[in-house]
Amino acid sequence: MQQRTKTRKKKPEGPEALTAFCEAVKGSNDWFAALLVAIADWDMTEEEVAGRRYQYLIGGEAFDWLLLAERLCDAADGAIPIDEKEALLFFGKPPRPLDDEEFRKAIGDSKHRAHLNFLYGVAVEEALQLTAEEEVLKRWRSFGGWNRGESLDQQVFRRLYNRSRDELLVAYRADQLPSQQVEMFDAPIDVEISFGELRAFTYWLFKYRVIQSDPARVASDTRKALVQLSELEVASRRRAQYLAAPRIDDRVIVEGEVVSHSR
Repeated sequence: MQQRTKTRKKKPEGPEALTAFCEAVKGSNDWFAALLVAIADWDMTEEEVAGRRYQYLIGGEAFDWLLLAERLCDAADGAIPIDEKEALLFFGKPPRPLDDEEFRKAIGDSKHRAHLNFLYGVAVEEALQLTAEEEVLKRWRSFGGWNRGESLDQQVFRRLYNRSRDELLVAYRADQLPSQQVEMFDAPIDVEISFGELRAFTYWLFKYRVIQSDPARVASDTRKALVQLSELEVASRRRAQYLAAPRIDDRVIVEGEVVSHSR
């Protein structure tokens, strides 16, 4: 009788924290606890996987932990419930309650400080840009749609940073070059930007605005952005609840009457 040979599954490639996470998820019901351990143990600031560049630490200061969570969850190869995974990655909602102190202890003080840098330097800055965009659009409507010949982006950036978006993008890219190459840097005509570079650019804009603005203006802008961010989080939670609820088909007819029907 021939003896069957067992085929072992190939372990995921990558850093040790990734392999440990994938193994932990297979043997535990609490995948989120394993995720926090992997985040705490992670020691790479960026990497490229299948042609995609992951930059977890922006500007050496701001930690995008949800991007790392996406990388880890994707490597788990379907071992994580899809609804819980999407709630975390799309809406920032963990599968169980998690306060900031527990999160700090789980990932460590250093990563938590970098997380706060990302929160204020990227998430809040994005919210501030959205607030300024709404203010510009409101002004446009009050003037019957007149926009002075400038695009929405131009007016938003001049409102917040006193320079156009294209000018600031060129300045940001020049700032990333070694000092000996800055003089040879030629401003690009094409100002397309990837998602990763946009995040880094946003963090640079945050620091630029803090340096250029007076403290009272910075404090006022931060308060407005935090209100906007809070409203976005409420809307995000409502959307997550809506997506998790049973779908309703109001066209179902039972015994001649229209009734709600869950699918």
